[in-house]
Amino acid sequence: MCNKIRFFFAAAVLTGQVLAANEVAGVVKVTPLGSHDGEFCRFDRALLFEDPDGTRVLYDAGRTVAGADDPRLGRLDVVLVSHLHGDHVGDRHIAHVNTGECANPETPVVATPASSTVAIALAKKASILTGSEMPKFFAKRLATGGGDPKDALLVRFGGSRRIGGVTFTTVPAVHSNGIAPEFIGGPLGEMMEAAGITAYAGPPTGYVLTFSNGLVVYLSGDTGITAEQRTVVRDHYAAELVVLNIGDTFTTGPEEAAFVVNELIAPTTVIASHANEAATRDGRVIEGTRTARFIGASRVPVVVPLSDVQLAFDGEGHCVAGCPVPDSP
Repeated sequence: MCNKIRFFFAAAVLTGQVLAANEVAGVVKVTPLGSHDGEFCRFDRALLFEDPDGTRVLYDAGRTVAGADDPRLGRLDVVLVSHLHGDHVGDRHIAHVNTGECANPETPVVATPASSTVAIALAKKASILTGSEMPKFFAKRLATGGGDPKDALLVRFGGSRRIGGVTFTTVPAVHSNGIAPEFIGGPLGEMMEAAGITAYAGPPTGYVLTFSNGLVVYLSGDTGITAEQRTVVRDHYAAELVVLNIGDTFTTGPEEAAFVVNELIAPTTVIASHANEAATRDGRVIEGTRTARFIGASRVPVVVPLSDVQLAFDGEGHCVAGCPVPDSP
């Protein structure tokens, strides 16, 4: 394996070569919640952010959070959803971590029609923050579950909303945002399934989060290359940490994602996401994977989000704990 790939994956975490994130003050903590401890696997999307003031944000719970009782969650203030596809909102999910293979995690627990997102928000008494027309969808399901529909919060493009120490805004993503029939249920859902159609909840979104230590984070959601990644994400918000989908076919591929960080945004650090593969083995990036190709093409330092390995970022987007250290020459 080449030195460049060894430089960026988080094997150093596993060998105790870095400080634990909870030992560093004034940082944003980021914890990947994947299907297999210490790996970056096929369905991994979920990230848990914690502001220095304690505000906690879950991004795209998907299929790898083991329901509302997952002990990794802890307290939550906000749940973000980029769009309503099942692998992001949570149509089903793992029962426990480390079940099945990294390339094919077992997801036996069905979460429809409500979704994992709604179940988690209800249990944690957290708000669900989204853009587009998605708040209407979540408000109805929160009410059905005995929650407060007002906990489904809206933030539109160009506006912002502050919760705790974090300011949120939505930015464009180029993808789709269909609501599958299993989230509708009943006779209408059956008719939709028979006709091969989905409902629609407006355009999908990305997010820009500004934390109380000054860190600006861009969460791409599922997207291709967009002009707004330069004009909005870079020129206006000046994002320093980027979480970018690299899975190809459904989102930007490795080379396209590298173009985004190299030429359009130029952040301090990028976290790979949504690779749609078993990207690591024993915590080490597998050569020839999309993740390895992205690392090789990026001129920006890449962090591979190994599940349950907590990372910490300062206000300028530098990883100060939980991330790898350079190889010795």
